[in-house]
Amino acid sequence: MKAYTNATIITGEGTILTKGTLLVENHKIVAVGEQVEIPSDAQLIDATGKFITPGIIDVHTHLGVHEEGVGPAGADFNETSDPVTPFVRALDGINPVEKGFEDARRSGVTTVQIMPGSANVIGGEMVVLKTVGTIVDEMVIRNPSGMKAALGENPKRVYGSKGKAPVTRMGVAALFRQEFIKAQNYLNALEKDKHHARDLGLEQLAKVLKKEIPLRVHAHRADDIVTIIRLKQEFGIDLTIEHCTEGHQISDFLAKQDIRVSVGPTMSTRSKVELADKGWHTVKELVDKGISVSVTTDHPVVGIEYLLTSLANAVKHGVPEEEAWKMVTSNAAKHLGVEDRVGSLEKGKDADFVVWTGHPFALETKVESTFINGEMVYQG
Repeated sequence: MKAYTNATIITGEGTILTKGTLLVENHKIVAVGEQVEIPSDAQLIDATGKFITPGIIDVHTHLGVHEEGVGPAGADFNETSDPVTPFVRALDGINPVEKGFEDARRSGVTTVQIMPGSANVIGGEMVVLKTVGTIVDEMVIRNPSGMKAALGENPKRVYGSKGKAPVTRMGVAALFRQEFIKAQNYLNALEKDKHHARDLGLEQLAKVLKKEIPLRVHAHRADDIVTIIRLKQEFGIDLTIEHCTEGHQISDFLAKQDIRVSVGPTMSTRSKVELADKGWHTVKELVDKGISVSVTTDHPVVGIEYLLTSLANAVKHGVPEEEAWKMVTSNAAKHLGVEDRVGSLEKGKDADFVVWTGHPFALETKVESTFINGEMVYQG
């Protein structure tokens, strides 16, 4: 058992303890608070002047499937043989020793969601991992964690350039609708005949229809966001909006929907028309409207080491610090459906935490150590 004492502790649920204690044993958190009874046999670590936070979470990455510095050999994130590929899984393309995982640990990122890219209207299944390990199956904490879909310019550009549908936004929505109708028919056929021939793609889409996993949809423009909510209502599915770049333009509408959103990568350039209104004002507006927001780097679009920088920028632009921390801790864990294990420093949760040399937003502050399941995975 280890007791980290006299630290400023950011719990991830909106509370900041000014002289807190974190008690850890056997890969789990035993207690956290300002009045914690410390067993006599516990190892004491004085953290005076230091900050302790939950391990931070990036809800939308391509770690290990879009390897940096490798080129085409590391580009395993878009199966562009067809615009509809629900049968593929990010899990099968992840290289767990890719450098991005090391960057994540060095930066205090302990949990990530890894997904296919946004070239396809339906891109395949995604997975949530811890950021340490050499066997990807042993790193998993939720698999599958969602089905990827994409609206807007990316599917139009990739397949329109091949003279293949979709060429328009109408075509994107029509392909989406067509595939989910096929999945509905597949489920109906299975009800009548349990020995009906298997179809891997429809089998995986059926998980969305049965609400076993959410659909996570790349949508930047306001009209694309409204389109996917229309389709959500049509098929009765769970949904998260990924990127949500123009979400501030329709914030009142979004506040009426039962959805979570991830915003980012706001630190990227305005590289296409969908990003013309990109800015930190999006996060501020959505938070002000009571919408559950997470922030993301979309690694490697922005390096995962800049997730905390993104959070600091949100605070700089008016998001209260306590609310901002939720966007990479408790909100992020709920976005991924893993809040029972990670996302806050609470009794019984995984001992994923970060010790910082000072306030995490200060330029001179460093990660002193990162812990996953109570084991130190990085020491500065």
